[in-house]
Amino acid sequence: MISGPSGAGKGTLVARLVSRINRLWISVSATTRRPREGEVEGVSYFFLTEEEFLRLVEQDGFLEWARYAENLYGTPRDAVMSHISEGQGVVLEIDYQGAVQVREKMPEACFIFIEPPSIAELERRLRERGTEDEHAIDQRLLAARMELSHKEEYDMLLVNDDLDQAASELEAYVLHELNGS
Repeated sequence: MISGPSGAGKGTLVARLVSRINRLWISVSATTRRPREGEVEGVSYFFLTEEEFLRLVEQDGFLEWARYAENLYGTPRDAVMSHISEGQGVVLEIDYQGAVQVREKMPEACFIFIEPPSIAELERRLRERGTEDEHAIDQRLLAARMELSHKEEYDMLLVNDDLDQAASELEAYVLHELNGS
């Protein structure tokens, strides 16, 4: 389970991790939003109606879930457990609130927090993306401060200052956990 603020480099590190360790599966989330062009059912997301999603919530079918804006998002329990039972390591890239829910249901899971070297660097990365306006950047920085205040609750803290070094440290930690050493 990997968390960290938007712009910390979680997606890049997870992509490198999965390319280096073939026993890993990146969890696919469920959502009630409509598919975007090019998104594939079961690969990009599991696309559900709100009724289907809420039925799964009632049946404890999610390891974690939340409402963002007008849509629901969650990690389907059955898909994760199926991959675990096949001997695969499962990577969940989720926010702090999701991590709290997963820890309640799977306390044996490994919880990794990816952090930027500084808030100033995080802001630079967010601005460099060029995908958000000032308000959105301010909101992401506010959320980052909240998430960073909880980093000590994780099993591993990883500062993503040097991408190659961070990727190597993450790979070593995950291999150690997968091998039970």
